[in-house]
Amino acid sequence: MNHRIILAIATATSLLWLGAAAASPVRCADENKTCVAACGKPTGQMQWRNCVTICAQRQAACHRTGCWNNGTSNYCGLLRK
Repeated sequence: MNHRIILAIATATSLLWLGAAAASPVRCADENKTCVAACGKPTGQMQWRNCVTICAQRQAACHRTGCWNNGTSNYCGLLRK
């Protein structure tokens, strides 16, 4: 009986921890989706590719630091629970 309770608590704890870890990058990914959407319709293929590349670079920095820089402002805390 005690073994089952301990196992249930350990399982619930690990699921909560994994859920928090998995949720963190989603915030950076959401910011990336917004960034790519802001690129709009391409007036030129190279201009659009450059915009998408900048968004990818910002997302990589977000994953490293937890901060998103949209070019005009910088906000942090995206990797916190």
